[in-house]
Amino acid sequence: DMLCRLTAHNDQIPLTHSNLTRFHSRAPPQISVYEYLRRIVKYTSLERACLLVILIYIDRVCERVKTFTISSLTVHRFIIASVTLAAKAVCDSYCTNSHYAKVGGLSTQELNTLEVEFLELIDWRVAVEGTVMQRYYVNLVRQHSRFEIEEPSPESLSHRRRPSVQQPQQQQTEGGDGDGAQSGSQDSSEDQGQGDEYILTEQDYEEGLKDQWIPMGE
Repeated sequence: DMLCRLTAHNDQIPLTHSNLTRFHSRAPPQISVYEYLRRIVKYTSLERACLLVILIYIDRVCERVKTFTISSLTVHRFIIASVTLAAKAVCDSYCTNSHYAKVGGLSTQELNTLEVEFLELIDWRVAVEGTVMQRYYVNLVRQHSRFEIEEPSPESLSHRRRPSVQQPQQQQTEGGDGDGAQSGSQDSSEDQGQGDEYILTEQDYEEGLKDQWIPMGE
């Protein structure tokens, strides 16, 4: 919603040769910002923090390059370049540039070029502190009438402050090392099972994108 409102506002600014960038398309891509973000999230298993970082990158670029604007001609390329860099800066694992390029409707060479251009625009400041993301998140929620920040209840605060209770030494020793190892393996297997649904396999990737190639145009 924020990106759409920003795009609609900046589309009223006349386009001149002085504010043309590598992120400009000759015509707006035939996919909405909303559907473009949904597509990226679906086929890259993108973490939510990366979506928030897009807004931070916009401010950093506009702070250094006064003529740069997020419009219907630049928003899609800016999003895919932001996502590519944000995933590398914020996440422990991320996709290859060729994967992001295919999901975003670009060639790998073009995404590589946009990535280098993007790094120069933000002066290589890709890392974002948690406090900064929290501030942007709060401001983002407050600017939308449908959402509000929920204040934590006293019960939840007391629960968070409750110290962890260790098992008695007798219970820990009765099972021996074998039981302890078995319990750990079961926990890890459960964690792996919960995470499997978020892992994008090569087969899913090919099947999902086979009939959904969306070129961004020139």
